Amino acid sequence: MNPTARPALHRNFHRLAWFALIMTASTIMFGSFVRLSDAGLSCPDWPTCYGRVTWPQHAAEVIRHEAAKIRPLETHKAWREQVHRFLAGALGIEILTLALLAVRRRSWGTTAVVTACVLVATGIPLYMMGWHVSASVLALTGEAILLIAALRWNNIDLARAALLTLAVVIFQALLGMWTVTLLLKPIVVMGHLLGGMLMFGLLVWMAWRATHMPINLVEAPKLKWLLRAGVAVLVLQIALGGWVSANYAALACGGGSATLDNFPRCVSQWWPPHDFKEGFTLWRGIGVDYEGGVLDGASRIAIQMAHRMFAVVVAVYLLWLAVRLYRLPSMRGWATALGLLVVLQITLGILNVKLAVPLEVAVAHSGGAVALLFVLVTLLARLRAPADVDDEDDVSGATP
Repeated sequence: MNPTARPALHRNFHRLAWFALIMTASTIMFGSFVRLSDAGLSCPDWPTCYGRVTWPQHAAEVIRHEAAKIRPLETHKAWREQVHRFLAGALGIEILTLALLAVRRRSWGTTAVVTACVLVATGIPLYMMGWHVSASVLALTGEAILLIAALRWNNIDLARAALLTLAVVIFQALLGMWTVTLLLKPIVVMGHLLGGMLMFGLLVWMAWRATHMPINLVEAPKLKWLLRAGVAVLVLQIALGGWVSANYAALACGGGSATLDNFPRCVSQWWPPHDFKEGFTLWRGIGVDYEGGVLDGASRIAIQMAHRMFAVVVAVYLLWLAVRLYRLPSMRGWATALGLLVVLQITLGILNVKLAVPLEVAVAHSGGAVALLFVLVTLLARLRAPADVDDEDDVSGATP
């Protein structure tokens, strides 16, 4: 079979893609709730919670379990972590279904998906038995199979995107496991956030391409370059925000203090003592419990200042982009949405600092990043020049 041919989509593919997109956004938001409510280590084992499929209700139920020696049970937090795992598991099944539908007419496509998933599934009980290296090798082998299968196809379409999304969700599971086993290691926590955003972006692209609702504009090629730059700066800012959260630096400038000016200044200074080198050391070894953070004040101030300064860059660029889009009559709705989301995100960021990171505001701030990414990737997926031949996606028809 010609690998560049456009096989017909299953008639429900676009519906499943939109459902997976909504599930991904919900999982990201709930993950933010778990992280920001300090429940990330409330189940010290993985994938069970104190050996339970769900979560224990009373400390007496797990007093003899090995995990109880690591961390005492906090029932009001444990359910949050385990529900997040359930959501992630359901999302994984949904994306697996999408991948199987997308590659079913590709050469060796179904074989690659099934083989990779069998390897990953085999690794889970091995990990639970303590064979961590063997489990990781199996999972990474499955990842390699998916990536090789996707890369051997020489066009960008829904089949390749679905395989890459499945590879991302598997790696997300590994990052979730390492988040627990490596005790909230900041680089892993930040990577888990970025992986979720990457998965969300891929699903946005797939959902719109499968729905096939192009926006035809002569300016499309130039606008798409501007949108790619917007995605790049936004993702970098999301990474900085994840680094702030993972290192507990949100209140580094004196958030909640009645005696300190924490915005726009930091600890009542425009340029307070800081340590960027220590603040942005990505790897610090294994065996340290990072819950609550391990950095000193100067390092956390550096992280907070970097996030604030780059926020100005992102806001200016995205607002300029919104104005640029607004000049085109057919883009005014999306331009308005982009501009309003930028203003809302700035407002939520300021409120986070001024109000000492209230949970509802912090989760909404994460949601704002998701919404901004949705707008930018949506436009990337839908914009077309009128003369373009739509041969990048496989929406040529649906199977009965």
